[in-house]
Amino acid sequence: MSEYYNPSKHPDWLFNPNRKNKFKLSRSKLDLFLNCPRCFYLDNRLGVGRPPGFPFALNSAVDFLLKKEFDLYRAKGESHPLMSSYGIDAIPFQHEKMNEWRDNFRGIQSVHSGTGLTISGAIDDVWTNPKKELHIVDYKSTAKDGEINLDADWQIGYKRQMEIYQWLFRQNQFKVSDTGYFVYANGKKDRQAFDKKLEFEVSIIPYQGDASWVDESIVRAHQCLLSDKVPQMAEECDYCRYREAAGEALR
Repeated sequence: MSEYYNPSKHPDWLFNPNRKNKFKLSRSKLDLFLNCPRCFYLDNRLGVGRPPGFPFALNSAVDFLLKKEFDLYRAKGESHPLMSSYGIDAIPFQHEKMNEWRDNFRGIQSVHSGTGLTISGAIDDVWTNPKKELHIVDYKSTAKDGEINLDADWQIGYKRQMEIYQWLFRQNQFKVSDTGYFVYANGKKDRQAFDKKLEFEVSIIPYQGDASWVDESIVRAHQCLLSDKVPQMAEECDYCRYREAAGEALR
């Protein structure tokens, strides 16, 4: 049996159309459905997930340190100097569930009324402005030349991520601004030497989210899971193309 297929090992992890439970659908799984319904179905209904990617240890370190840094200002109830330099009138949001919301296995959750699915997502940060509106904040890191922006086609995943978080906080009765922020750390490659340190330039990119697509997508993902028919693969899914090519070669 493949290591990627073992439903007996994770019976509660797989969606069972005959079992009434609040199946947990993470933010990343919903994004997987939008990228390729077949990969989504194989993962959540049949237990055949995509091969895991390599962990981005440096990105995780930057993420961890940014959280620690902004938490210092959260504890003091003050704006971070970077926020002030960008003219953002806000402070890090203090809430007793902040650690829970950041936890990958819990996150902020909401039961979708139309399907019974529990939607969840683990956030990086939340800021609040004088109007008591929340701004969802996501940390990103890279090392590239040129302007840091959200213009690449593949960054649609970042935008969806932000919008799902906005949707989740609204479902939890918070007043949420459409404006979210990406705190982007860019590793500089133009230094004379490594000298046992990597220097970053940190910028803030505002993003106007539109979460109007989320509810409909949850419904469609649920319909996909209820079906006994494996859906068509996405036209540009490299994983499905590989499976098709490998299967054909083996035949």
